[in-house]
Amino acid sequence: MGFLDAILGRSKPVRPDLDQLFALPSAAVTLQAAAGFVPTGLGSVCFASVEGGAFSRIQEEARGLLDGSVEFTQDAYGYTWLLARHPPEDVAGLVNDLHAVNTSLEEAGFGPQLLCSLIGFRDGRDRPLALVYLYKRGTFYPFAPQPGGGEKRDNPLELQARAMLKDDLTIEKDLARWFPVWGAPGL
Repeated sequence: MGFLDAILGRSKPVRPDLDQLFALPSAAVTLQAAAGFVPTGLGSVCFASVEGGAFSRIQEEARGLLDGSVEFTQDAYGYTWLLARHPPEDVAGLVNDLHAVNTSLEEAGFGPQLLCSLIGFRDGRDRPLALVYLYKRGTFYPFAPQPGGGEKRDNPLELQARAMLKDDLTIEKDLARWFPVWGAPGL
């Protein structure tokens, strides 16, 4: 950061630290012990689609890397979602796959297209909860849509999850950045 940046109040953007994803297995244990949320075995990576052969190769590499247990979908906003599946008890394996996909995209020069990664959880009342990693911020936040469809959030549950996970994950402090990911694969 230069002198002029300091005077004008500009700061360097946070560099993504994909290794933070490896904190998710311990966060999963915390969620299960403290609130009864268990992993679903589903996780996803969201990125802005780009055209070209290099990107197609990355998609094929992801399919090969994840033994074909991957699906690609596109949402209403034109973003591509990669959905990975693992047995619910294999959070570490799921995190490894998500990390590998993010790393492959980043190393191929598609880091600016990466938006977020998430893994899904459910409790005994079938309430959904996702832990979302914001690639460009290097932080996590909980996202809890209310069951039954519609676009309503369970804000008290999100705040409760934040309090439970503050020692396990780097939680996004700016609540305005806790973007809803309605209909995200893996949720």
